[in-house]
Amino acid sequence: SSLLLMSGVVVTVGLCRRLARRRLRSRPLLFAFLVETFSTFQICACTNELSLLGNVEPKPHTALTLTYGFTVLHGLTLAGSTCNPCGTLQPMWAGGTALSMGGLKIAAQFVAAVLARVFMHFIWSLEMAEPHLGALSQGCSSPMQTTEMQAFCIELLFSVVFQLAVLRAESVSPKYRVHLIALLITMLVYAGGNLTGAIFNPALAFSLHADCFYDKFLSYSLVYWIAPCLGKLVILYVF
Repeated sequence: SSLLLMSGVVVTVGLCRRLARRRLRSRPLLFAFLVETFSTFQICACTNELSLLGNVEPKPHTALTLTYGFTVLHGLTLAGSTCNPCGTLQPMWAGGTALSMGGLKIAAQFVAAVLARVFMHFIWSLEMAEPHLGALSQGCSSPMQTTEMQAFCIELLFSVVFQLAVLRAESVSPKYRVHLIALLITMLVYAGGNLTGAIFNPALAFSLHADCFYDKFLSYSLVYWIAPCLGKLVILYVF
């Protein structure tokens, strides 16, 4: 049921992106906002569902396999979209994207994060699959299983590694690049998922753990918003 749900999200988003591409090419701002919203919605909705499958046996093989598979799927179906506020900073820093366009895309990413969370909570409330039972009663299921400073350093390091890999992989053929990036993300999730969740995406972090941001805004914004963005700025400044 979970796989069918995530596949349905991917297919629906693909249709919406195609429709927007056909109808809104003459309105670049609206087109950019909607495409970024649809794409980020897909990643956030699927990852919300994947977060419920972390305890499926055999552990952690099932969760890591699904993480790799859907990361490849996202890479193949969401070409041209950033889906990460940190990634949007790069063209803004280089002057390739206007400040207004960059701000619009970041706004779209957070709008999509909220919409994905609302949508998935509605789906979970229907309790159509076993993993959905009791999913809404968890509240702040904190991914931070270490100290705040260690969590900050881990997310900062993972962001630096990921963003550097993305830059280095630009010269690789797209059909191989998606697998390299997916493998790296899976390795980072395996290495630090039990400590911080290995998210390194501010919009995705908010979609997954909004309740935690409400309860402990300063610590969670430091770890899941500031650390990834700082990692991106370090890469841009150094390289």
